[in-house]
Amino acid sequence: MKSWKSQNNRTSYYSMNYKYAYLVQFQYLGFRLHGWQKQPNLKTVHFFVDKTLKFVCKGIRCKSVGVGRTDAKVSSTDYYFQLFIDEKLDESFFIEDFNRNSPSDIRVLAVEQLHDEEFNIIQHPKVKEYRYYFSFGEKNHPYCAPFLTGYLDELNVELMKEGAHLFEGFHNFKHYCTKPSPETRVERAIDVCKIEENTELSASFFPEKSYVLIIRGSGFLRNQIRLIMGALAELGKGNYDLEFIKKSLRPENSDIDFMKTIAPASGLHLHNVEFEKEV
Repeated sequence: MKSWKSQNNRTSYYSMNYKYAYLVQFQYLGFRLHGWQKQPNLKTVHFFVDKTLKFVCKGIRCKSVGVGRTDAKVSSTDYYFQLFIDEKLDESFFIEDFNRNSPSDIRVLAVEQLHDEEFNIIQHPKVKEYRYYFSFGEKNHPYCAPFLTGYLDELNVELMKEGAHLFEGFHNFKHYCTKPSPETRVERAIDVCKIEENTELSASFFPEKSYVLIIRGSGFLRNQIRLIMGALAELGKGNYDLEFIKKSLRPENSDIDFMKTIAPASGLHLHNVEFEKEV
């Protein structure tokens, strides 16, 4: 997996009185779930992770902390949680036992013991890559619903590709955040924003051609990627032009109040989480 660079001012698992800490890599299909974070009376990823841990680590005090929040119906092929526990794990047995007892839409891939007691999964610098899968022009097979969004309108994909690159770099994303507070840091950098033909995610019931929006950066605002995808879809439909996209990224000189379209959650996948490595 990874090797870790120590960071200052991190919460130590020793200070939390746990003897061991592990980084657990797993993946999940989010279509029936209400995101990562636990919520009263709702089925969430964290709820099922802890429910499985309670069975697998029966009688052993433990705690899990996720790498970040995801929205309801959003999936992830590369997600992590930090496991604090009072007994050392047999890592191979843990993976087998967890996967045997977890729901079929959650699967652990790898486990690594953390020897850096200062590592904090939330605060540690990381780069995330999200992918939003979509198609257009026809009603998709219903089985596509958990994986990609089907737009019934015709979309100008070449114009959308051009528009996607406008989001790259350092911008003010005030219009691409749901209900930002006065303290929200809306100026962010996006390293990569591009649209390509989808050649990775496939199934016999998928449309003949589909596409993927790939966005990579070190931090994203609430609903930022879905709002970007929504704006690009409106661009593809002809409701926006490139100048509107540029204007939306300059809110200090803009009369735009908010972006009206947010893309459905089920097309969004957290594709990769890359932690800063030791140098």
